Amino acid sequence: MFKTPETFPQRYRPLTMAPHGMVASPHYLASQAGVDVLKKGGTAVDAAIATNSVLNVVYPHMCGIGGDAFWLIYDAAKKDLAFLNASGRSAYSATIETYKKAGMNSMPVRGPLTVTVPGAVDGWFEVHRRYGKVPMAALLEPAIAYARRGYPISHVLSFKIQEAAGELSRYSTSKSLFLPGAKAPRPGDVLTNPGLASSLQRIAREGRDVFYKGEIGQEIIRFTRENGGLLTEKDFLDHRSDWGKPVSTQYRGYTVYETAPNSQGLTALLILNLLEGYELASMGYQSADHLHFMVEAKKVAFADRNRYISDPEKVRIPVDELLSKDYAAQRRTLIQRDRAVDPQSVSPGIFGRDTIYLCTVDEAGNAVSLIQSIYYSFGSAVVAGNTGIVLQNRGSYFSLNPDHVNRLEPHKRTFHTLMASMTFRDGKPFLVCGTSGADGQPQTHIQVMTAVFDFGLDIQAALEAPRWVAGRYSDQPEGVLMMEKRFPPPVIDELKKRGHQIQLADGIDQSMGSAHGILIHPENGLRMGGSDPRCDGAAIGY
Repeated sequence: MFKTPETFPQRYRPLTMAPHGMVASPHYLASQAGVDVLKKGGTAVDAAIATNSVLNVVYPHMCGIGGDAFWLIYDAAKKDLAFLNASGRSAYSATIETYKKAGMNSMPVRGPLTVTVPGAVDGWFEVHRRYGKVPMAALLEPAIAYARRGYPISHVLSFKIQEAAGELSRYSTSKSLFLPGAKAPRPGDVLTNPGLASSLQRIAREGRDVFYKGEIGQEIIRFTRENGGLLTEKDFLDHRSDWGKPVSTQYRGYTVYETAPNSQGLTALLILNLLEGYELASMGYQSADHLHFMVEAKKVAFADRNRYISDPEKVRIPVDELLSKDYAAQRRTLIQRDRAVDPQSVSPGIFGRDTIYLCTVDEAGNAVSLIQSIYYSFGSAVVAGNTGIVLQNRGSYFSLNPDHVNRLEPHKRTFHTLMASMTFRDGKPFLVCGTSGADGQPQTHIQVMTAVFDFGLDIQAALEAPRWVAGRYSDQPEGVLMMEKRFPPPVIDELKKRGHQIQLADGIDQSMGSAHGILIHPENGLRMGGSDPRCDGAAIGY
């Protein structure tokens, strides 16, 4: 059924196959914790919580309970797909005037003024209440153990700590945790986080209210306010996650679902609608034509993304109009076959880093697609007092321009780069996938999806394939197309002839994000998992 393209016959990791259940995540210890839950009869949601909580400990540069999350959950018995928005809001006192009076013309990137209410913990309890079977205390037990007894520092984490050492050194709590002895731990060193162990232990024992109404939240508030932040008890007390419906489109017989705004999941669907007008399969996998049309469709879709996506409680987002096939046909006229357009010249139709993605499928066929983040590496770089919790800097994505759709307002959810997907075939889950990578996320989604849907690659081959990311990402200029150097030179040369400004990256480049996925074989139900060689992850099944 699946094939490996001749352009990159080397396998970095095997395709993982298992008949019962599977977990794929960016760290092997987290994936193993999730599979252990599945083996004991836990649901896909139980496994996702266990996996996510371990990631919060062993991948602290990417995620944590000081961040946000978005969930897609398929209930096999009810044949229902639910969406949970577990992202937090700005402080009630956060206004453009507040920042302007402090001498700021744009949002700060780090520090307490970038911290919004963390939504991840409330998300755990919301999904567990609906879909969980295993007690929360048991699900958090592996994470608590790793935080208390220690976990091994990977090469990736060691590098990320070194990279962020200057920011982490600004706060004594952050410095003492991640720079013991004033230096970054080396690969193979063991790091503990007793504060986080205690926080997770209290959450396991006392529930979500200890975070939003009790001592953990109070300590976060105390520490951030003492360091210039704005969060108050009311901001935490009024926090809630919201259930809703995902956004979706049809693509060549597949139904592709993505997390809804304020998530940017809509962006991948806009790109797919544009690509549906081209016979990609006849062009050859990762040919110059295939790559050119993906990059150009990205430019058009991002113009609409940047214009319309924000908090749907604060602004009207014309989702149905944006996802109509007629609108895609109209916007497709902006794409030229033989020339790359300047992204600055693409206007929106009329009517702006670090993340983890994980997925789980259990024996009953329930599935979870979960994306969680603290935004930049180590988020705000603030560890909140004695909690051991790294706080996100998601507020830095707000605009201080009062005319911008994503302008800062009190108690508002910012535009989120986080997005998770689930694709159905013949009414059943077929592909559960997602990635880290900020603005690169929708670009990776469509690269993986077209590889599977149009060219028949298996999920591991699709994840290992040479990857590109276009636009302002990883500090490159807006018009640059960054490509891993594994792409064939003739393809790169042809793209240059069409006007693409190409910058070559490493053969396996971490800046391209880390994607993971589970494909469910449509004929025999076999779970087929893939993990990205660009990270420490693993797909594990049984």
